[in-house]
Amino acid sequence: MAASSTFSLSQALLSRTLTHHRSSSTSHQDRLASPFLKSQFPTRLAIQRRHVVPRSTVRAAAVETLDKTDTTLVEQSVNTIRFLAIDAVEKANSGHPGLPMGCAPMGHILYDEVMRYNPKNPYWFNRDRFVLSAGHGCMLQYALLHLAGYDSVKEEDLKSFRQWGSKTPGHPENFETTGIEVTTGPLGQGIANAVGLALAEKHLAARYNKPDSEIVDHYTYVILGDGCQMEGIANEACSLAGHWGLGKLIAFYDDNHISIDGDTEIAFTESVDTRFEGLGWHVIWVKNGNTGYDEIRAAIKEAKAVKDKPTLIKVTTTIGYGSPNKANSYSVHGSALGAKEVDATRKNLGWPYEPFHVPEDVKKHWSRHVPEGAALEAEWNAKFAEYEKKYKEEATEFKSIITGELPADWDKALPTYTPESPADATRNLSQQCLNALANVLPGLLGGSADLASSNMTLLKMFGDFQKNTPEERNVRFGVREHGMGAICNGIGLHSPGLIPYCATFFVFTDYMRAAMRISALCEAGVIYVMTHDSVGLGEDGPTHQPIEHLASFRAMPNILMLRPADGNETAGAYKVAVVNRKRPSVLALSRQKLPQLPGTSIEGVEKGGYTITDNSSGNKPDVILIGTGSELEIAAKAGDELRKEGKTVRVVSFVSWELFDEQSDAYKESVLPAAVSARVSIEAGSTFGWEKIVGSKGKAIGIDRFGASAPAGKIYKEFGITVEAVIAAAKALC
Repeated sequence: MAASSTFSLSQALLSRTLTHHRSSSTSHQDRLASPFLKSQFPTRLAIQRRHVVPRSTVRAAAVETLDKTDTTLVEQSVNTIRFLAIDAVEKANSGHPGLPMGCAPMGHILYDEVMRYNPKNPYWFNRDRFVLSAGHGCMLQYALLHLAGYDSVKEEDLKSFRQWGSKTPGHPENFETTGIEVTTGPLGQGIANAVGLALAEKHLAARYNKPDSEIVDHYTYVILGDGCQMEGIANEACSLAGHWGLGKLIAFYDDNHISIDGDTEIAFTESVDTRFEGLGWHVIWVKNGNTGYDEIRAAIKEAKAVKDKPTLIKVTTTIGYGSPNKANSYSVHGSALGAKEVDATRKNLGWPYEPFHVPEDVKKHWSRHVPEGAALEAEWNAKFAEYEKKYKEEATEFKSIITGELPADWDKALPTYTPESPADATRNLSQQCLNALANVLPGLLGGSADLASSNMTLLKMFGDFQKNTPEERNVRFGVREHGMGAICNGIGLHSPGLIPYCATFFVFTDYMRAAMRISALCEAGVIYVMTHDSVGLGEDGPTHQPIEHLASFRAMPNILMLRPADGNETAGAYKVAVVNRKRPSVLALSRQKLPQLPGTSIEGVEKGGYTITDNSSGNKPDVILIGTGSELEIAAKAGDELRKEGKTVRVVSFVSWELFDEQSDAYKESVLPAAVSARVSIEAGSTFGWEKIVGSKGKAIGIDRFGASAPAGKIYKEFGITVEAVIAAAKALC
């Protein structure tokens, strides 16, 4: 959105000749615009900094300037944002006021002058996306949503900041507050999510835009702080953003040099500018982020002119701007100002209003976003209607992606298998499923962390998503597990019908667990394809052999942990994963070949646990043998041997604990009758949690130590993951 029509616009030239950043004198002058602030503590703020400014940040850019009256309105709007944040944190006596106070100018310019959105339909497809990666400063975004007219953040919601049942929790949560695109908490996740959002925009634009109709055209904006810059995930994701040339990704780095422990000088003295240039980003430095409105506008205009690179706008701000005694200190980072300092800040910034007050002229100015947003959406709808007439097939595909409606009978594309089908590793069977689904699910895309040929995740009919081929659907993440997971969260939350998958060895979920936890929390239906799922991978040894991982994901809320045993179960796991768009799925897949077992089915997987063989009657077997994945074969063989000795044996595949828990009590009883306490489970992983399934009188066979380096068969024998072990345990119980 261009600057408001209520503004009187003129063109000017702003020349920025930048020197080395922050000597003791320039730091002080650049950071402070208020004469009162300058007079209050000139020496405390004159902190020495070591910072190298690359030559690329020297710019001359055309900007739009405001006349004095309009500048006054902008300043009043900016202070409204500041004090809504101050007042909410003060009332809650909890929160982070410093970032909203410092970032209010860039927040105002983004939401009031630049971004395109519809407050009354926050899910309009072609809206610009905004991510607050420095999520602790969430009162900035809540204040902006409130001013813009979003129904999700009313005055009473601001007043209930961080309280039970509030729509304004302590960090942005997309499932709680409409208008929040992604859930950001752990620092660095948000910028990685933003990379995923920008990837999705570039991909869909390449696939569906036509020379005469550009239906995909929006930007992704993100604000990140020093903490985000320090986290490794940010570098992983930003490296990929530069490689992919995500020109519609514009990141604002809140360069305030304060973190929880104090001045970042104690641990963070690198040149962020130089690093981002090396990552392939366009870099701009806004020296005065406190009151330099024109400079911020110029930077955005310059960033939009750069089409082949993402842009980092380093905006030098004062954390807690306006607070006479706490600005530019860690004390304003993560706690309320206190009543005395709030009063002093009100006096300092000339703010005579009661808490949570929005001046009428500010309210009137911002009210235009409701009709303007509706007009933007109506204009886009008309454009798409014309597109649909000309490009019917593409429009049908595109609509399925933006609505999330799955094509009719899509699941019929999944392959099925019989016991006569050749034995194969479930990682190979997974590739068959992925390629079958890619033909019928236009929103399926993804890739591996430099292990595609081992994870078997390549879509054979498509090329690689790259800077110059963004229409392709194989995403090469490189060795960046953590960034990969968070980027996929962004892709999944961009549009309901985008179905991202990503892959690595199951043990390396340790490197991406934070992103996977956020997947579960923010209801992003990412499909995690995790191969080499047990000690069965063999000689690579314990560093690569997962032991506790199945148990850990079973403990995580709102995530499906699936361990299929053969082809039918792998197909069933994919059906479950595709259907579940609001919770992620983890598919643990074998490296070793497994037989196609009698009795397995796609439908059984949907129940989580089900019987594959049973020679008992009256729901009273002598013993129940339970297996998952590669060990289901062992349970089945043990069952055959026990039956030869006259036992009645039920063999149960327990693919997903979570799905089984969701079944009716009657169904659970039909599979695991309470009267049968003779139960044996076998799984090549930790026995932690299995007592829930086998009961206190049952036996869980597993591995409760780290693995070993040896051929897989030898490891299984030495650890007792054998048919003989199951038979012995069963006989001891019945």
